[in-house]
Amino acid sequence: MTRGTAAQAETEPGEGTPAPEVLALPHTDWLYHHLRVTGAPAEVAAVRAAAAGAGVIPWQHDLGPAAEDWFHLLAVPPAPQRRSLSLEGCRILAGQLRDAAEARQRRVAERAAASRACPLDLHRLLPVPNRLLRLGPEAAETRAWLWEHWGTTQALRGVVELPVPRPGQPRHGDPGLVWLGFWSADWTPWPAILALRARWPALRLDVRPLYDDP
Repeated sequence: MTRGTAAQAETEPGEGTPAPEVLALPHTDWLYHHLRVTGAPAEVAAVRAAAAGAGVIPWQHDLGPAAEDWFHLLAVPPAPQRRSLSLEGCRILAGQLRDAAEARQRRVAERAAASRACPLDLHRLLPVPNRLLRLGPEAAETRAWLWEHWGTTQALRGVVELPVPRPGQPRHGDPGLVWLGFWSADWTPWPAILALRARWPALRLDVRPLYDDP
């Protein structure tokens, strides 16, 4: 991560230089954060319940174009690689990859509807519209929506409630505190944080990027 990216991630919206239109680096820069939510136990519990989800985005887009891309990559691999399958074999393998990807999409959609394993699921809090789920994650309209509403173009990763208890030890939580650690793609998810602050104005939400090992 560059020093410029680090400095930008620390700046809340409205401070300093305006952020670029959409920040999605060619090689994702995963930034580690802490988020602390404090306040009345009943409202903290409401945030906890509203934020918990599967932690995935249930994309529904057509994978036909991707299968064509896979076929061409298999049929004409970049140098110095050489094609090792017949054209028919390339077509069959590309179709198998498409089928596997479609099956994974279905499993993700089923999991997203029921799971509450992730304590901070942005899709649960600020759902991606169905029309964008059908367009897929690479569509320009989808990326623009994610940037505007989430402030990051991918689901959060590695979300855990802190401190993480040792195996076999019970968690003794403070009912007036939710303390989370998570990784965010390329940027701090300020729009999502601001939406939470607007929804629960009596609570205090503090988010902080950490640039050393978490």
